[in-house]
Amino acid sequence: MPGSRRPTLPAAAPDEHAAADRSDDDVGRGVGDGPGTDDGLLAVRAAEGDEEAFAALVVRHAPALVRVATGLLGSRPEAEDAVQEAFISAWRKLPEFHGRSAFGTWIYRIVTNRCLNVLRARRPLAPLDTVGELPAPEHAVSPARITESRAAVRDLRAALSTLSAEQRACWVLREWDGRSYEFIAEAVGISQEAVRARVFRARRRLTHEMGAWR
Repeated sequence: MPGSRRPTLPAAAPDEHAAADRSDDDVGRGVGDGPGTDDGLLAVRAAEGDEEAFAALVVRHAPALVRVATGLLGSRPEAEDAVQEAFISAWRKLPEFHGRSAFGTWIYRIVTNRCLNVLRARRPLAPLDTVGELPAPEHAVSPARITESRAAVRDLRAALSTLSAEQRACWVLREWDGRSYEFIAEAVGISQEAVRARVFRARRRLTHEMGAWR
């Protein structure tokens, strides 16, 4: 049975700003891994107390999760804390994980919920000058223009802060991380119709806020 050992995130996330152009099926197995190393088997082994199997899951999923959490929270340190706490929670709950969804989707849900709780608890929102730099977005209102200057990134950060926690989560997962509506619905715990509505409202708001950069 998993104990209370604290999982450690990889020291450096390789290619953390790479475009999320893989399919949702890739969240559930390591692309290029050999037979017998899929997430499902690793999760089973980890649930039986195999710490090396769980460490493999951490290494496989942490970089993408930290990147998404940074987009949600606007702070790399906060994102790393959220992801690490999510993996601690996952380690403890592994005996309850019966493979009804892919491990990747399951851990995304834990991370997303943790980030949503952090966002909802912010009263008031952190001043913009105290929020860490966001990684350059892969899918933004106008991707080519957004990365032209630090001022544009700052404006995007400010624009994201005007969204509700749920809108921000859906937009980041859809436009930034390239996830399907089905994946986001499962990760956030709402219907696909609700995801589409939140993404639509977020796009409309960001298009208005980022009008100078279109």
